[in-house]
Amino acid sequence: MANIRVLLADDHAMLREGITVLIDAQQDMQVIAHAADGASALEQIEVWQPDVVVIDLSMPGMSGLAAIETARRTQPHTHLLVLTRHTEPAYVRRVLHANVGGYVLKQSGAAALLQAIRSIATGAIYLDPALAPQLAERFATGTQADDTARAPLSERENNVVRLLAHGHSNKEIATQLGVSVKTIDTYKVRAMDKLGIYGRAALVRYALQQGWFDTL
Repeated sequence: MANIRVLLADDHAMLREGITVLIDAQQDMQVIAHAADGASALEQIEVWQPDVVVIDLSMPGMSGLAAIETARRTQPHTHLLVLTRHTEPAYVRRVLHANVGGYVLKQSGAAALLQAIRSIATGAIYLDPALAPQLAERFATGTQADDTARAPLSERENNVVRLLAHGHSNKEIATQLGVSVKTIDTYKVRAMDKLGIYGRAALVRYALQQGWFDTL
């Protein structure tokens, strides 16, 4: 059987090394490259043209989520598999909107990751079984999705999306608010999911509608 060529993107070196050992022990797949952030992942995808990219959502610099959305435009034939600790529906919605092939939780076992890689390499979609209950609850009806879009932003979420709309990076916002970059990424995803908008262009349009560019 031809090998499934895997690119692994995660900012934790020990995790990358452990998953590499796991994947390379399989007869039908191998890790061909590593990346520690989103920007590096995009560069490696361009160079190696992997069959499957296993990528975390929260990484320093360009996040995995931003890299996914870029890769979807620039490398449409690459299969993307999210491997993350995030179980929040906001993250799942954002990832599914980006047409990612799979979503696996780090809390799940090795068998789930291997099954997901094999599934999406064939063009199938794989969602971690642990997500099933909350996905069924949140997405069973259109009304629930609409309720999510109308949910009010918290004060911190509002501050984050305002700063994003004005062009500040996650790192700059994290420094200004005194929290981690990963925390800002979480606020960003939750806020944009509540607003029902995806991508910076949609955020800027929303900011214009709200009159956010009149004052800082």
